[in-house]
Amino acid sequence: MAKRVKAGVVGVGKMGEYHVGVLSEMSEVDLVGVVDIDKDRARTIAKNFDCSFYSDYLEIYNKVDIVVIAVPTSLHYSICKDFLNSGIHVLLEKPCTDNLEQARELFDIASKKKLTLHIGHIERFNGAVQELHKIVVDPIYVECKRMSSFSERIKDDGVVLDVMIHDIDIILNLIKSRVVEIHVLGTSVFSKKDDLVTVQIEFENKCIASIVASRVSQNKERTLSVTQRDCYVLLDYTDQEIYVQRESSSEHQLRKGSLRYKQESLVERIFVHKENPLKLELQHFIDCAKNGSPRKVAVDNELYSLEIALKILDKYNQLGKQKSA
Repeated sequence: MAKRVKAGVVGVGKMGEYHVGVLSEMSEVDLVGVVDIDKDRARTIAKNFDCSFYSDYLEIYNKVDIVVIAVPTSLHYSICKDFLNSGIHVLLEKPCTDNLEQARELFDIASKKKLTLHIGHIERFNGAVQELHKIVVDPIYVECKRMSSFSERIKDDGVVLDVMIHDIDIILNLIKSRVVEIHVLGTSVFSKKDDLVTVQIEFENKCIASIVASRVSQNKERTLSVTQRDCYVLLDYTDQEIYVQRESSSEHQLRKGSLRYKQESLVERIFVHKENPLKLELQHFIDCAKNGSPRKVAVDNELYSLEIALKILDKYNQLGKQKSA
């Protein structure tokens, strides 16, 4: 019988609780305990999932093989570093940190100690995203929209590091070209951070990407579209659906006082195997930690996604300084 992995979760806010729920159902995992400074919340979740609770993460060092860290971004570096130095594999919720040098240091520690450090980019495991990589070959233009209403739950990050970073990561791994130019516009509405940001990115291969991230919208939209020479691809993150539109014919008619165009297209709905992305992510993390399986995204790509996100945030902050000058 295969040895079960002993796991713990540090930070049991909304995302942390999701991790607890999935880990508790995995046959290869023993959920040892949860950690949170909110003792009442930690106690309640521990009771619901039949595990122990702690208020200090130092208490689980000798009890776990792997840990999920889902705390505010400002605490990522220090807590992750402590677990890595203690020889424990880490799944760290995105963003890795809000400092590129700190992120590099964490990956260096993991490498030296032969540990897995996985960053929680859950959209990589969305079934539609995995199918997208099979369809997109030579993109010309990519457009992403990730819009929702404001939530008091997110206090540590603005939209760039909270949600846009998902699309940055997917676009960079899809286009596979270096960024040469970034243009940023944005504003604060309900907080002192970036609540609405729009970004245009130009790549070395001449592809252009446009990304909108908003937490000031009443409608919820999470889509990504790709224009190629032979087709238009639309991905819906929420429904895990992909549609491919191919032009079959087009014509125009000149009538008195008007010019009318007619276009007929073929629309394909791509079959997507729908599975819980968080479960797939945790399975991949455990496989890497337990069996030494290759990681889905190379460390250099992990760092490049963070680097571009931080450059966008820096340009947004510079824009704010110019407005207040």
